[in-house]
Amino acid sequence: MGFKTADMPPIDPAEFEQMPVMDRMRILAVHWADYGFGGPKQMHALYVVKTILFVVGGWLVVGLTTSGLGLLDLGGWWGELIVYQKLMAWIVLWEITGHAASWGPLAFKFGPMIGGWRYWTKPGTLRLPPYPGKVPLTAGDSRTVFDVVLYLLIVANLLFLVLSPGVQTDAAYSEPGLLPGWAFVSYFVLLLVLGLRDRVPFLASRPEQYAVVMLAFGVLSSHVDMVLVAKIAMVTIWLGAAVSKFGHHVTLVVQAMMSNTPWLTSKRFKRTLYRDVANEDLLPTRAASGWAHLGGTAVELVLPMVLLFSTNWTVTWLAVAGMVFFHFFIYSTYPLAVPLEWNIFFMFVTPFLFGGFFAGDGYSMFDFSSPWILAAALVLFLTGPILGNLKPEWVSFLISMRQYAGNWASGTMAFRMNDCESKLDAGLTKTMDIQREQVAKLYGYEVAEIFLQKCVAFRSMHSHGRAHLSLLQRHLDSMENYRLREGEVVCTVLVGWQFGDGHLFDERTIASVQARCHFEPGEFVMAFTESQPIHKRTVQYKVVDAALGVVERGYYEVKDAVSVQPWIPDGPIPHRVTWRLPGYQPAGDFVHPTPQAAAHAPRPGRRTRPSGKVTA
Repeated sequence: MGFKTADMPPIDPAEFEQMPVMDRMRILAVHWADYGFGGPKQMHALYVVKTILFVVGGWLVVGLTTSGLGLLDLGGWWGELIVYQKLMAWIVLWEITGHAASWGPLAFKFGPMIGGWRYWTKPGTLRLPPYPGKVPLTAGDSRTVFDVVLYLLIVANLLFLVLSPGVQTDAAYSEPGLLPGWAFVSYFVLLLVLGLRDRVPFLASRPEQYAVVMLAFGVLSSHVDMVLVAKIAMVTIWLGAAVSKFGHHVTLVVQAMMSNTPWLTSKRFKRTLYRDVANEDLLPTRAASGWAHLGGTAVELVLPMVLLFSTNWTVTWLAVAGMVFFHFFIYSTYPLAVPLEWNIFFMFVTPFLFGGFFAGDGYSMFDFSSPWILAAALVLFLTGPILGNLKPEWVSFLISMRQYAGNWASGTMAFRMNDCESKLDAGLTKTMDIQREQVAKLYGYEVAEIFLQKCVAFRSMHSHGRAHLSLLQRHLDSMENYRLREGEVVCTVLVGWQFGDGHLFDERTIASVQARCHFEPGEFVMAFTESQPIHKRTVQYKVVDAALGVVERGYYEVKDAVSVQPWIPDGPIPHRVTWRLPGYQPAGDFVHPTPQAAAHAPRPGRRTRPSGKVTA
């Protein structure tokens, strides 16, 4: 892989689409094991430049707009809570405008490289309200002038926080003061209204990371309480991510992530993560499991608890160093969706918060001014993760705090090869073309197709991707009649942002797309899987035909998905049908049923009741 040249799989681009689909998946998955996505390194250099702009911008924001703090006197920033307040407002501004996560070519935005504000300030684009039938004044799926104005008010509110000098409030304890509390409260209220109107920019603001802390800045009258709430927020994020890594999914994530790390060029090392790449066995090794659970799960379980409760200076700083290195490593892997600024922010805030406001100096969990503040903070921070792990279909994986777990709602889409995919460009109001057109402008259609389908192969290296391919084999008349697309890649065109949450392109979004694009039955089919609940061994799935809606529901065992190769060489993994649209018959059942699929599909003559139970 060169600076400007991609590392291509061993396929003649002109012959790529003449190959059987599952052979393509096999070649692309094996190539990923050695080379990752294989994009030119200039893509990664672009993100380094963006990171520098983010860091320099934060430095200038604090140094030039905060009275009592010098631009070059960084030592004077230590122990000043206003620094944390301003940098939090800065990263939220960066996130909600679309300049942080889900930006650029690694998020499959090639031209333009940003969705974000360009999408959310354009009337007529898709709007995804979470409860349109239950919350008044939120119905509809089209962005209005009101939505644009609401979004711009939030951006203006954040700019005010970023640029305002400190004021001497009741909670202020030093000359620079703190930011005015009312501005944090107004941000929180506006964000809630925005979230009820459209969950996409709401989630893009990363509310699970910052919103409650910003509310605490606005309503608490003690800076000690503010600091302690911020500490609980960070520890909850780490612990939530750690708990979400329990199970089989995360090892597959670590395999794919480390294979895609741009500075990690040793094939020999990468192959230690897979059983036998040379003989096309990509199942994980003990080394992969060790990296996942010792280098990931254990670190996020142990070190945050040390940071939260340690009153020993040396122990605290050892834990700080461990977490800083942890986030630096994640940054260096350039994970897809590229949440780089978030990792940079945590690399700075961890020593600033836990060292600058050391627990032994009066900032421990026992120093809250009231136990009710502690109780309220725990309720606010723990409700999302608990509910999201028990009922993942109700809660975004972001609110559930399941970062990097490999256990997310996800989907793989199939567009019939009659160019029906171009209906998205013709029917939708949006700010970018479909990715096939974007990439083709750079490399041509043949190369574009290879990289777009490599995203599908990447998904198949995770457990849910194997379920998607299994379902599509049953529901398409022939896989070779379709072009496969990773749902998250398409999502960024549909709604302007994506970050691993399949709920953003579930059947509700597809229904909105269908109302504008008018696909025929069988033209646009999606296999969709939910997250695995923490107390179950199964995953729920649904199959969506854009023209018909949900046509089938069921479930499969996680153990069956993690124990097969990404290209499922022995046919679809076993899955149980629990409901099927009356009169609907999967097209693939007539063409190439497999023993596994046949064993779990309804027998001829069965009918399906609305209750979801298959009956004879």
